[in-house]
Amino acid sequence: MEGILYPTLVMGGLGVIFGALLAFASEKFYVAVDERQSKIREILPGANCGGCGYPGCDGYAEACVSGAAQPNKCAAGGPDVAAKIAEILGVTAEAAEPMVAFVKCHGTYDKTVKDCVYMGFDDCRSAAVVPGKGPASCTYGCLGFGTCVKVCQFDAIHVKDGVAVVDREKCVGCGSCAAECPRGVIALVPKKSKVQVGCSNPLKGPFVKKVCSTGCIGCTLCVKACPKQAISMQGNLAVIDPALCVNCGLCVSKCPAKAIVDMRPPRPAPAPKPQPEAPQPQAQA
Repeated sequence: MEGILYPTLVMGGLGVIFGALLAFASEKFYVAVDERQSKIREILPGANCGGCGYPGCDGYAEACVSGAAQPNKCAAGGPDVAAKIAEILGVTAEAAEPMVAFVKCHGTYDKTVKDCVYMGFDDCRSAAVVPGKGPASCTYGCLGFGTCVKVCQFDAIHVKDGVAVVDREKCVGCGSCAAECPRGVIALVPKKSKVQVGCSNPLKGPFVKKVCSTGCIGCTLCVKACPKQAISMQGNLAVIDPALCVNCGLCVSKCPAKAIVDMRPPRPAPAPKPQPEAPQPQAQA
């Protein structure tokens, strides 16, 4: 009996002592939380996407109160949430330019060359480090295993025909997909930008054409056609500056490889011209 009683008393006594120490420490080292932080946390969408640059919504709320973050950094909340945060803090929220994810690759199954059979995990990060680096010959394009799809909390990106495709209406520009892409194929661009180069391959034209029929071949025709000098060449790859681009679409029509993607809404078909009425036959007297 004593073999059970004494250990029980010892453990119970230790529990009381440690409990008292914890209670004392919680009172001694208690840090008061600014009530504004709790209010901001309540209005945040709770996506914890990291698009603000802070570890989750709690981290962002704390940064807003401390002055380290601006009220307009919540991509998921948008301007409405920014206005509410600014009201809580008693400041003015500057309008942030809406961003959207863009996949700099359009090498679908029918446009790319497959030179091996990939038997590994269906994960882009795993495929990017094995010999062969996935089934496609182009080692700069989208791997198509959907790692970006798994991290998107807004159902805004899906893999179609071997390439990730962004739903611009659902995308909030949080950047989670871009951060997870092992090849850096996904980038955040201004939502107002409707024309982008859908290729990431920096090699010369002959090498690009061997692996993809829709890759940038570095011909510079788009550079010469742009009236605003918004397109430049980074090595052999055309790059569009959204700040200068006016979405005129001239580069799209000049690109022989169709590597430049036009996301502008289609123009409505012209209304048919009214046909002149046929003359009525004159009645005979």
